[in-house]
Amino acid sequence: MDTKAPDRLAGAVDLLKALASAIRLAIIVELCEGPRCVHELQTSLDASGRAVSQPLLSQHLKVLREAGLVTPTRRGTEITYQLVDAHVGHIVNDAIRHSQEEHP
Repeated sequence: MDTKAPDRLAGAVDLLKALASAIRLAIIVELCEGPRCVHELQTSLDASGRAVSQPLLSQHLKVLREAGLVTPTRRGTEITYQLVDAHVGHIVNDAIRHSQEEHP
């Protein structure tokens, strides 16, 4: 791997910056299960102990959307979000598992 390729590293840095929030990680974990509308995400986050207001949730979704990690679909007055692909879910779940491992 050519670690001197700035474009490749910059893209990875942008991805990791977009994921650098417990709320955004929790959103990705929820979306790994399938598409969710905003109120479903808010209910799930509240139930997991990560209560977040709807405006703040929308801001986090905007960050994920702008990073190209989630895509919105409008259904009437509701917006449903889903992962663009499964890769980001794997990255997040691997990071969670890794953080729970014991390291010497």
